[in-house]
Amino acid sequence: MTIQKNDTPTIRAWAMFDWANSAYNLVITSTIFPAYYTAITYTEAHGDRVTFFGLEVVNTALSNFALSVAYLLMALALPILSSVADFKGNKKTFMMAFTYLGGIACMGLFFFKLETLEWGIVCFTLAAVGYVGGVLFNNSYLPQIATVDQQDRVSAQGFAYGYIGCVTIQIICFVFILKPEWFGITDPSFAPRLSFLLVGFWWIGFAQIPFIKLPKDQRNGQRVTKHVLQKGFAELRDVWARLKKIPAIKRFLPAFFFYAMGVQTVMIVAAAFGEKILHLGAPKLIGTILIIQLVAIGGAYLMSLLARYIGNVRVLMLMVCIWIGICVSAYFINDEVQFYILAALVGLVMGGIQSLSRSTYSKLLPPDEADTASFFSFYDVTEKIAIVIGLFSFAIIEQLTNNIRYSALCLGIFFVVGLTLLGRMQVLVKNS
Repeated sequence: MTIQKNDTPTIRAWAMFDWANSAYNLVITSTIFPAYYTAITYTEAHGDRVTFFGLEVVNTALSNFALSVAYLLMALALPILSSVADFKGNKKTFMMAFTYLGGIACMGLFFFKLETLEWGIVCFTLAAVGYVGGVLFNNSYLPQIATVDQQDRVSAQGFAYGYIGCVTIQIICFVFILKPEWFGITDPSFAPRLSFLLVGFWWIGFAQIPFIKLPKDQRNGQRVTKHVLQKGFAELRDVWARLKKIPAIKRFLPAFFFYAMGVQTVMIVAAAFGEKILHLGAPKLIGTILIIQLVAIGGAYLMSLLARYIGNVRVLMLMVCIWIGICVSAYFINDEVQFYILAALVGLVMGGIQSLSRSTYSKLLPPDEADTASFFSFYDVTEKIAIVIGLFSFAIIEQLTNNIRYSALCLGIFFVVGLTLLGRMQVLVKNS
């Protein structure tokens, strides 16, 4: 079935997937879960050390290690899954399966307390797996639903829907946490755990909109063989061989790889960083993250608009420079005002760099490609490996130094390398 490009209802439905899954990204990755997790895993007897299956680990390092494992698993699995999706024509089926996995795992976090630490970390990991898988197959629809000249705008629309959606669910959860007496809640842990349950329902519920609107799978009934499974990695090699013939994208991907290490890690660890350094408490922390999301909506559209006038690469370079400043500033941060200023800067460039990176890659792809899942699988594998390295580096530095500030400072190195590589790409664009 051919998808009509630039069809407004289809684009809106596609963007609603960002609305649905961004609830996980904000509540579980960025705000309530990190605050709840950091609070319940800090004890007078053991400080910030926890025991996980017999191993003693720094609490925040453990959660970052868990996410590293999730992203590593998906980096290895995505090539195979995208190959199977292309072969059997069931891209939407995979998108649905990962959504249900992630949503149910979030619901499982309702039962997470300190005495069920292992259960909580397993659910936390599976939720990340569900999120990553769903995003891959949703991203692969972008070249099919929008023409090249509209992809920046459509990509930004998806992120904007995501930020509005996650702020909405966050406010709902916020009410339960700040005013538990309104609902007769007496257990301090109940409101955060209820939030995790609501995220699961929100994620699965709103995802039904793109599931209904996007074209049905064109199943061919063929059996998946060993050759098809091996084909996933062969396709990655083939995609890379084809992409290497495009000088601009050959230079863009390494740059994206390095700055994505920093971007994704900062977004994931920001809440835990604020709680550990400044002890802001859940209300202030959640309020700050809400402000970040609201600023990010405008940031995504602002950077998309700016790209029209000075070009995608220059805007990406500008944003990476701001990210470098954020990492250096985080090392010296001492009070709440500084944290709020830093948070506003993160919001300004958070949505913009994600949206513009996705659309820049999409615009550089060969035109009229049918197997977009494979091309976006390559993009997603690149990003996921970057996240694995970024999170693992952040976690291991904190584990060894017992100082999360050093972890934040070291992330700046990834951005500096990314900026240098973007500079090489800009020279190529100028001379082309």
